[in-house]
Amino acid sequence: MSQIRVAVIGGSGIYKLDAITVKSTHRVPTPFGDPSAEVMECEVDGYPFYFLPRHGIGHHYTPSEVNYRANIFALKKLGVDTIVSVSAVGSLQEQYSPRQFVMVDQFVDWTKGLRKRSFFDDGIVGHVSVANPIEGGLSKRLYSACQRAGVEAHLGGTYLCIEGPQFSTKAESQIYRSFGAAVIGMTNVPEAFLAKEAGMAYATVAMVTDYDCWKAEHCTVQEIMDVMKSNYLSAQAFVKEAIPDLVKHPVSFEPENGYAVITDPALHTEAHRQILDVILRK
Repeated sequence: MSQIRVAVIGGSGIYKLDAITVKSTHRVPTPFGDPSAEVMECEVDGYPFYFLPRHGIGHHYTPSEVNYRANIFALKKLGVDTIVSVSAVGSLQEQYSPRQFVMVDQFVDWTKGLRKRSFFDDGIVGHVSVANPIEGGLSKRLYSACQRAGVEAHLGGTYLCIEGPQFSTKAESQIYRSFGAAVIGMTNVPEAFLAKEAGMAYATVAMVTDYDCWKAEHCTVQEIMDVMKSNYLSAQAFVKEAIPDLVKHPVSFEPENGYAVITDPALHTEAHRQILDVILRK
């Protein structure tokens, strides 16, 4: 296991950024199957971190097909304790404009039960609070990195996660706006909750691409893709600020999974122990 503690989970375009050098790749088997891809060991300005393309190389997994458990488990197995999620989102409120980044602090889970969402099943019962799913100190650090990089950003806001892969209807979009949610996406649940179960610091950098469909102006998929290209340029500047800072000054936080498991240890199988040894490791 390496000494690399920071990982970025994001779209396929991130590892192709000019600022990032891919040094090697790691195939990491897990009890939950294969991660989305081999984990990339990368550097930015000489500072190492891991990168995992959430949708696979070439973006071939839909949001519901992503093996979130395998992804988080693989990173924890490699020794990661800090995860930066870089995700494209739609805006549900006027003040969150396309090309801006939002450091979300809460989630509303509007998925439909198709995703494996916990490490605690199949004979292991455990409960971890997700009242505060984002590590606040990490999120503030990422917001500061945006400011240093010249990227317009917001600190705080709720991310509403839908199943996808379709975008919302107008009626749905208006309902989501009435919740007070800031942005809408398809991937950060159960990813954030699994990171919490694994005792990891997790924060989201939500890159706004459009105003969903609630606003009168029509937005095509091509227009969204054009904004995403612009956002990746901003992401490059952000990564160059964020990664060196997190490597030089690791995030201090207290894992909340230490007392999660309530199943009698006498009932734990060898398979259970192999899972718990990883996710409960400090």
